[in-house]
Amino acid sequence: MATDELAQKLQRRLLLEESGPEPAPGGEEAAAGWGAGQEEEEEESRSSMFASADSELGAKLSRRQDINDGTARPRQAKVFNPYTEFKEFSRRQIKDMEQMFRLYDSGKDGYIDLMELKLMMEKLEAPQTHLGLKNMIKEVDEDFDGKLSFREFLLIFHKAAAGELEEDSGLMTLAKLSEIDVSTEGVKGAKNFFEAKVQALSSASKFEAEIKAEQDERKREEEEKKHRRAAFRELKSAFSQ
Repeated sequence: MATDELAQKLQRRLLLEESGPEPAPGGEEAAAGWGAGQEEEEEESRSSMFASADSELGAKLSRRQDINDGTARPRQAKVFNPYTEFKEFSRRQIKDMEQMFRLYDSGKDGYIDLMELKLMMEKLEAPQTHLGLKNMIKEVDEDFDGKLSFREFLLIFHKAAAGELEEDSGLMTLAKLSEIDVSTEGVKGAKNFFEAKVQALSSASKFEAEIKAEQDERKREEEEKKHRRAAFRELKSAFSQ
């Protein structure tokens, strides 16, 4: 960088001033010429550095002014909503995928890295080579950080359902061996299945039905717990008599 280069030149200049200039070939005139050339080079470096900094600062101030004037909008991070982005999957399927993702995210950092993916494939009894694991990540790694976010993890099942994965690829193996059902007639049949679902129900009613089903399931589980507790109390009472 220009700053580092300038610092090195200034440091060299100070050392030369303390120890005295080295004799240059050609006598005093050559030495004077060499010193003048050095000064010009340093001056150009300083000018270039300040010009670059001024340009960057000017651009930032200009954008800030545009935002204040209402002619530009501040950059906002895109909020990821799996239910709206991956509409081909039901809420239950996405929750199952999230549960699986969290299970293998042993570092609890919101990503599945190479070693965690290695463990996942071993648990699924489909171990991969180091290169194979890297290729698996690479195929859905949209931000090139070398690990899988939850969105990239969902992309695996999205590509599998759309028939976009090679049959013998590591990602297809992961999609097939997971306990998440995304197909009815093989992986490609999932697409027809979801299209039929969309034709039968609108997106709004589909989600409402799924939410109601989840609520009914929770109620059923609560009722079962109450019955188990009542049965336990009766059994306990019978033994205490």
